[in-house]
Amino acid sequence: MQSWCAAGVMGAALVVGGSFASGAEPPLKPPSRPGGLKLSSTDVHAGKRFPEPFVASTFGCTGGNHSPELQWSGVPAGTKSFAITMFDPDEHGTPSGWWHWVVYDIPATADHLLQNAGVDKSTTLPAGSSQGRNDEGNMAYAGPCPDAGDAPHRYVVTLYALKVGKLPVPAGASGANVTFTAHDYTLGTARLIARHDRSPPSPGHP
Repeated sequence: MQSWCAAGVMGAALVVGGSFASGAEPPLKPPSRPGGLKLSSTDVHAGKRFPEPFVASTFGCTGGNHSPELQWSGVPAGTKSFAITMFDPDEHGTPSGWWHWVVYDIPATADHLLQNAGVDKSTTLPAGSSQGRNDEGNMAYAGPCPDAGDAPHRYVVTLYALKVGKLPVPAGASGANVTFTAHDYTLGTARLIARHDRSPPSPGHP
């Protein structure tokens, strides 16, 4: 990659279902009912700048590289586990986008992830959860930090409600492997989409 996002300006939107054309995750089944599954965060807000604690601390970016707090509701009936990914479909250093974070086998009893739960060898993810390998080669969260001068990238956090308790993937599975495998087991999805670049913050924004 060389990139992911620094203190870029972000427009964020909550989207349910859908897929992307370039470097995209595979098409997914829609939620069991319109507006059912919802994903939100107290750290990442729609239309606001991505806070410095949650951007990368590499490639010239100086953020805290903490994964954001996430919470969800409206879970489809029959859900037995969740998976969460963070994906940049606009990364031009690869032909298939960039995976920043991959978490799967989150138990169905969970309804949130704590802030900074995405560290390597995390002890604060819900019991039984596994982290896959991001495109930096680590089994952890990697904050966004697009190349200087790039147009804003989309950073897509996707929640999958799954009808199996464990995905049949190997330890340290890639984002592509997890999302491809999840396709056959998905009961619903919800997405939080943010856009980032390295332009200076607007006056009055942190």
